[in-house]
Amino acid sequence: MTLSHPSLLLIAAIAYGLGSIPFGLILTAATGGGDIRQIGSGNIGATNVLRTGRKGLAAATLLLDALKGALAVFLALRLGGDQPSLAMAVAAVAVVVGHCFPVWLGFRGGKGVATGLGAIWVLSWPVGVACCVVWLVVARLSRISSAGALSAFLVAPILMVVMKNQSVNAPIPVATALIALLIWVRHYSNIVRLLTGNEPRVNAKTKSS
Repeated sequence: MTLSHPSLLLIAAIAYGLGSIPFGLILTAATGGGDIRQIGSGNIGATNVLRTGRKGLAAATLLLDALKGALAVFLALRLGGDQPSLAMAVAAVAVVVGHCFPVWLGFRGGKGVATGLGAIWVLSWPVGVACCVVWLVVARLSRISSAGALSAFLVAPILMVVMKNQSVNAPIPVATALIALLIWVRHYSNIVRLLTGNEPRVNAKTKSS
């Protein structure tokens, strides 16, 4: 089956729809925690869910956000016909866009880290493992979660080229670079605080992340 433009649009729509499911908001509300958008930074991701003091809920949000990224790319692989790499690349970008800009929430979503990592795991699991290691090591050494996430996505496009032995303009490396760019843009306020030394460390009680 040759992948047509309508097929790519359908794959992108499915991926965007999956990405736009606000698990942090749903889980917090369902367990009596109220509207997560009224807590801490107002973000719907796992880091802000953690500010409710419920580590299990934050872990569930992290896992589900990652799984929706992985599922979107996996479905694209199955639907991709004779151009699976292109289909997976489109889905990977679309699912992260859906998480960051969900139509149901007025296009005000999360920052895309967990969903992006989930997508990368299916694009290339060795790169996914490497990115997770970078994230955990940097976050542990600096005790700053955003530093770990930004470092992981800084190296992700490079790792995708080197570890998959692909051209820099192949669909999957390009998609990885676009995801990394989007996540860095979404972390603009975190980057400013990192540069000024005001980014909160892990376990610090703050509303600014």
